[in-house]
Amino acid sequence: MGETRRADGIPLILMYHSVSPYQCDPYRITVSPVRFEQQMRWLRRLGLTGVSVRRLLEARHLDSGRRLVGLTFDDGYADFAECALPVLARYGFTATLFVVAGRLGGDNAWDPDGPRKTLLTADQVLRMANAGIEIGSHGLRHVSLPSVTDLELAAETATSRDILRRISGQDVAGFCYPFGHADRRVIGTVQDVGYDYACTVESAAHAGRHALPRTYVGDADSPPRILAKGMRHWLTRSYRGPGAERLSDAAAIVLGKRSKRSGSG
Repeated sequence: MGETRRADGIPLILMYHSVSPYQCDPYRITVSPVRFEQQMRWLRRLGLTGVSVRRLLEARHLDSGRRLVGLTFDDGYADFAECALPVLARYGFTATLFVVAGRLGGDNAWDPDGPRKTLLTADQVLRMANAGIEIGSHGLRHVSLPSVTDLELAAETATSRDILRRISGQDVAGFCYPFGHADRRVIGTVQDVGYDYACTVESAAHAGRHALPRTYVGDADSPPRILAKGMRHWLTRSYRGPGAERLSDAAAIVLGKRSKRSGSG
């Protein structure tokens, strides 16, 4: 009575990396500005709003997040400020930006076969925070965490958070596992450090608040492809507790919109 409720199903969270013009992209981490604009416009036309993961989880705790979709950007590429943020602002969206705290102003050296992409500087991270973007940690060096020592894991989780707190002025509630690699030791450490939530990738072995699976979005993803991915998420991913939802209201909204369009010829 009067108690807030949280939806049981795992929310839909879209996973982006870089938004910029490109020619070579062997890791498929880049979405062109034209395609990104199309994707955001489509979400808006469906009556959905892109938000940070923190905002999404807060809204779901109050049972008010059915028209919200989480938007995340891994690695903290500098092109976010120029190519992604203006589009998000145009549609009234926000997002979570997972930043590699120990490589600010550097590049994506962890992708040896891909083109070098510049990362945000500390000043740019602060500007993004001031623009309403949630800042989360993507570790200190962007390394596979199950392979590091306990001491290194502490630095990757706790030290990276301290750095980003000082830079952004935010609490830094979220963590994102580099490469999506996480085992029970890593997830337990992230919880013990005090992160409110953590994100992984689509094929997460452990699903829960500190291992939230996300849906990859690339440049090849037209609105129908994103719809198909969303349907797969809503139909197959849920917390396995009593009353877990098999199909969320948000999915019903999307299906309804699609059927209306299909019926119009």
